[in-house]
Amino acid sequence: MGQAYEQLDDNLINFIKKQKMFFVGTAGVDGRVNISPKGMDSLRVINPKKVVWLNLTGSGNETAAHVLETQRMTIMFCAFEGNPLILRLYGKATAIHQRDEAWEDVASLFPDLPGKRQFFVIDIDRVGGSCGFGVPLFENKGNREDLIEWAGNKTESEIKSYWERKNQTSIDGKPTNIFG
Repeated sequence: MGQAYEQLDDNLINFIKKQKMFFVGTAGVDGRVNISPKGMDSLRVINPKKVVWLNLTGSGNETAAHVLETQRMTIMFCAFEGNPLILRLYGKATAIHQRDEAWEDVASLFPDLPGKRQFFVIDIDRVGGSCGFGVPLFENKGNREDLIEWAGNKTESEIKSYWERKNQTSIDGKPTNIFG
């Protein structure tokens, strides 16, 4: 049976810190729902009601388009080792771009990874936990380095050119506001 919480407690925060992978779910008013697996060192718990996720450059930018429309975001963690648990953080997200005043403060919370595209600050309005008995056990072999190597071999201008080609609209044609 699932449990609901108003905020994260110390046990849930420790669970989040141990996770090597999480999933981000968003949807606009209409169109497709987006669910993306995420990893690396890209999530920080700010307090029991707020997290920040570092979004690196990718082939699409669905999350940004959806957050512009509805702000709804769900982040899901699954225990792939140890005691079973599925944890979902429900909330409203706000994007922070390089042009925003808060960029440097938020960026200081993370390693300097190449290809930083946006940060999403999520104000949590519900935390849901469920058993996770059906989630398989997996062994983590480490992070893939492909994205870091790809972005690390690009200049800032080349990354922005990529954003112009690939990240200005969602797959449903909605704007992402990547350039303001």
